[in-house]
Amino acid sequence: MKKILHAADLHIDSPLRGLSRYEGAPEDDLRLATRRALDNLVRLATDLSVDAVLLAGDVYDGDWNDYQTGLYFSRQMAFLRQAGIPVYMVSGNHDAQNRTMRTLKFPDNVHVFATEKPETIRNEEAGLAVHGQGFARWDLGDNLAAGYPTRDGGLFNVGLLHTGLEGGHSDHKRYAPCTVADLQARDYDYWALGHIHTQQIVSREPWIVYPGNIQGRHARETGPKGCVVVTVDGELRVASVEHHDLDTARWERLDIDVTGRDDIDQVLSLVEQGFQKIPEERLTAVRVTLSGATSAHAALWRDREQILNELRAAAGHHPNLWLEKIKIRTSGEDGADVGGGASGILTDLHRTLSVLGIDPDGLMTRLSGHPLIGRIPAEIKGPEGIAPNDPAWVGNLADEAYQLVESLLQEAR
Repeated sequence: MKKILHAADLHIDSPLRGLSRYEGAPEDDLRLATRRALDNLVRLATDLSVDAVLLAGDVYDGDWNDYQTGLYFSRQMAFLRQAGIPVYMVSGNHDAQNRTMRTLKFPDNVHVFATEKPETIRNEEAGLAVHGQGFARWDLGDNLAAGYPTRDGGLFNVGLLHTGLEGGHSDHKRYAPCTVADLQARDYDYWALGHIHTQQIVSREPWIVYPGNIQGRHARETGPKGCVVVTVDGELRVASVEHHDLDTARWERLDIDVTGRDDIDQVLSLVEQGFQKIPEERLTAVRVTLSGATSAHAALWRDREQILNELRAAAGHHPNLWLEKIKIRTSGEDGADVGGGASGILTDLHRTLSVLGIDPDGLMTRLSGHPLIGRIPAEIKGPEGIAPNDPAWVGNLADEAYQLVESLLQEAR
């Protein structure tokens, strides 16, 4: 039996932007989480005495001028060298942005595949043939897989590739796009892919696998993160593909249905019960979403800052829990507008926002053209900050505007 560790999207020292905005945020723990996950990867590979480590792109996170990130990665690869473990890696779109990476020399157990054309590395001792090509530029739109060589007979053939498969996740850009048929045509035994941050077994004939990233970096990257270990039997067939957790901090979403709850105290009690179900072994950053019809709807919006602080205090009783954010998606129990009647400011506002919600492109155009958008600091832009080019963010903005006005009008009555 042979074992191969397949990981991707390490994004070492990825900046966790905007954490300073949150009171009590465990910034140091979260900022070091990608390094600690890499430590766990090296430890796992060594403990299992794997025959090879495959890194399918985006080891780094864009362009940085600090050599310490690269030096840290190189030191970890040296530990694998001491254990006699070869490493095969391709550059991804984020790696291609990094000028510093090109000047660093890695230990001799690390092979970085060429970017000009595909190449094959034979490891007779491990019975392994690895085919790969890295990104020459960050915005690569070529189908790299189409140029990969045919299989190398008598060895276990692996295709190492950073790609956005066509028909895959819509929230990931299509870098080096290809199809499952393109990969199947190469007749390899296993495709070690990178770029998609969610673990996914695309196919078992042949095996086409995204291991996901090794450490979640924000609230959209929830749940366990890590790598897969591929076991190959004596007939050079995949015997198993097993996920292994590597993350040291985890992002989770806690959805609480508050339907029928009469007051804020009952809502808070439900959330605290949810906190008690979260495992304690690692740091967990949780985002709470409250939904359902409740008579506490307006009070939740009106006093949301107080509620957030009370829940953060409750989260503090958990040894490894931090409340990142609370989202209110509730409604009044009767489903009617607080403003009352078919006329009135609330009804008109709701109608206007509904129209804008149906036309997110129009609303996005209005927002993107506003002079204030250009002045937004970079550290609060992005998927977890202000994102005027994201239809989901724009839609939530319209919804939250309505909910806020609704609660204020009820308070004024």
